[in-house]
Amino acid sequence: MSSPSRKRRRDKKLHWWSRGTGIRLRIWMAVNAVLLSALSYGVYMAVVSNAQETGYTGLGGGPSSPGVLERIKGKSGPVVPTKDQFLHPDGVYFGAATLKAPYDAKEVDQLATDAGGIRPTMASYFLTWDQKFNPHSITAAYAHGTLPVLTWEPWKGGDQNPKPDVILDSNVVQPDYRLANIIAGRYDAYVTETAEAIAAAKWPLVLRFAHEMNGVWYPWAESVNGNRKGDYVKAWRHVHDLFDKAGATNVIWTWAPNIIRPEPHIKLKPLYPGDAYVDWVGMTGYGVRERTPAITFGATLQQIRTFTRKAILIGETGAQIDKYQMQWVNNFFPWLQRHPEIVGFVWMEKDRDTGARANWRFTSSPEEKQAFQAGLATLRLTTGQPATKPTTPPSSTPSTATGAGTSAGTGAPGPAGSPVTGSTP
Repeated sequence: MSSPSRKRRRDKKLHWWSRGTGIRLRIWMAVNAVLLSALSYGVYMAVVSNAQETGYTGLGGGPSSPGVLERIKGKSGPVVPTKDQFLHPDGVYFGAATLKAPYDAKEVDQLATDAGGIRPTMASYFLTWDQKFNPHSITAAYAHGTLPVLTWEPWKGGDQNPKPDVILDSNVVQPDYRLANIIAGRYDAYVTETAEAIAAAKWPLVLRFAHEMNGVWYPWAESVNGNRKGDYVKAWRHVHDLFDKAGATNVIWTWAPNIIRPEPHIKLKPLYPGDAYVDWVGMTGYGVRERTPAITFGATLQQIRTFTRKAILIGETGAQIDKYQMQWVNNFFPWLQRHPEIVGFVWMEKDRDTGARANWRFTSSPEEKQAFQAGLATLRLTTGQPATKPTTPPSSTPSTATGAGTSAGTGAPGPAGSPVTGSTP
């Protein structure tokens, strides 16, 4: 017979934690499920934010994206930078065109080391029209603290010309890429797809479309490939309009002729799409048997200023290894400071083995490297933050003639995605 005390113990309710391992296990699993869901959401938000809105703190630095824990805590990066703050920088852009740009962080670190510890603020890379645009190129550029500069080339690519005065027919005779085909809409689907991808990325991108149009080494020059006078401006405006339709307002449109040295009689104004279609004017120009950049760029700058007051970006430059190389490099930075209308420059950090016609690297010799470092250190580089006031002259509104001149010159394009050196005589 049971005692009264034992009966009371059996009738007494057990605490839920003491009822056995089954309940405890279920509760433990539920808690873990909640924690895992929170962590997964944090990872998801970090990935999405990294693809679209990497935390922006400026240019010339390293990665600045908040980590997963910061995302979970509700912290996010600063707002997406605006196109306008890049159009009117608070200093000069220092860019470079490198083999693996804009993806390789180690390459950027090495470039900064070679430049005396100064990190670039622009990353230049190339894309032909038989290649698909990769939105990660924008994310990668900003992750390295650089503004992406995409040279977008409407051709299938080509081979390196054997000599500056020899142009391979295969580089310029590409009927599929005649300007008339672009104007007629043959590539509208590709252009729209690219524009939509850039628009979705939100972050500003410098687009250097169909550059060096005043030469004869690319199939979009008006004097080759069955093109006609006036076609270049029509093609540019057509592509620009498709970008507008796709909502790609984060593009900095950069019209980039070659310096006029090879063919000084070719006028640039007939090839200019008009201020409504251009944000920056770019130039390709290399020091070749010249003592100063004033000789290299002066005549082209003078001609450009007759029809637009847009800010200028030197989209490709470097100094050929010759007896004047050191003079040219030493003069480059003081000359740049005397031209506030030039917002920046992109140095061609390639040689013949990596796609360029010659060795344009500022590391071509210890002497050039030292001169480059010393000159670069004298510049006030942009931080990528909004300037308190524009540092470039206001734009005028000149006429936008659509006629085009005949072009004749020499150039040496490299393989697909590599620079040309049409500025060589």
